[in-house]
Amino acid sequence: MKNRRFHPTAMTAMALPLIVALANPAAAEIRIGSLSALTGPAADLVKQVFGAEQAAIDEINQAGGILGQQVRLIPADTACNAQVGVDAANKLINIEQVAAIIGGTCSGETIPAASNVAGPAGVLMVSPVSTSPEITNLNDRGVLFRVVPSDNFQGVYMARLLLSKDIKKVALTYVNNDYGVGLAEAFRAAFVAGGGQIAGDSVHEDKKESYRAELATLASGGAETLVLFAIGDSSGLTIMRQSLEAGLFQRFAVADGMKVSALLEGIGTENLEGRIIGSVPTAAVGPQSDRFKDLYGKTDKFTFGYTFTAQGYDAAMITALAIEKAGSTDRRAILNAVRDVTNAPGEVVGPGDWAKAVSLIKAGKDINYSGAAGDHEFDGNGDVGGVFSEWTVKGGELVVSPPVAAGN
Repeated sequence: MKNRRFHPTAMTAMALPLIVALANPAAAEIRIGSLSALTGPAADLVKQVFGAEQAAIDEINQAGGILGQQVRLIPADTACNAQVGVDAANKLINIEQVAAIIGGTCSGETIPAASNVAGPAGVLMVSPVSTSPEITNLNDRGVLFRVVPSDNFQGVYMARLLLSKDIKKVALTYVNNDYGVGLAEAFRAAFVAGGGQIAGDSVHEDKKESYRAELATLASGGAETLVLFAIGDSSGLTIMRQSLEAGLFQRFAVADGMKVSALLEGIGTENLEGRIIGSVPTAAVGPQSDRFKDLYGKTDKFTFGYTFTAQGYDAAMITALAIEKAGSTDRRAILNAVRDVTNAPGEVVGPGDWAKAVSLIKAGKDINYSGAAGDHEFDGNGDVGGVFSEWTVKGGELVVSPPVAAGN
């Protein structure tokens, strides 16, 4: 039997489709990264936010996808750590070749990821969670947007909230990271300007076993209220537990980072009844938030109403709309399309309106995305104003007040 020989040209022709397929395995899908602290001190919160992001992507895929292609959300865990966040962003951009990124979550990971990785690469980032004031003027080359208001607003809101309750003397402790430091600076300035007194003021390191010495010093100033800016399943939980055990403070004023199930379960709602005053960026009330509740009020994808889940959904939708508007996965075109799909004027689209939005874009019409968390009119720094709510524990349950516009 004769040996069969293949002509080199024929061999090349046969191999070429396989080589192309192997070199570009994701040709039939659009990849979006999620820079998320799925482990670490904020994991309890971030897993819920990621669930809302995935819900938005699932909704988009069911309605035909982006540019007629299915979308894959690729998570990259940052562990709420700066260096890990940089490495995760590098992986998403340079290895996974994502078109854009939802995230980051913790401000401490978002800032270096945007300034050192996404900025130089020209890759869009839309954060659903990062609130540090440092982000506003960050040298990120215009790639970073966020659908939550800066803690410059939340600090002022908390100061005014306490003063409105005739709480004029407090002790203050805050975690030593971008989130805690920025929030404390905004609160301190507004509280003192409003006539308040800070009887004890200290920064603390995360993940210590004991804060008893620091707490005793803070309590020595005679304040009955401890303002605690930290994460609820990390230093925040430990500090609150040890304060209660020692009977040092009558009440606690906390921000969004403490509104997590780990805190309520770890302390017990019976121990927090009437003793906690919280602030949180929240969703504006209106037809779009009602529609979001109709779609996901009973979902098993995430816990509806959990902190920042509405923002997670909106960040995913805005990212996807920017790609659709760009008409390709060209990163610069996507970046340039963000305000086109979010800022007025334009026909309003919101949760559940993906097919409508695509139809309008294809027809050459302007759209204005009004989301689950409200309107997202990005300013020149990629910031939004946002709204805030007070939260507390009453009758063994977490109760959230109606929202108030930032700055009011």
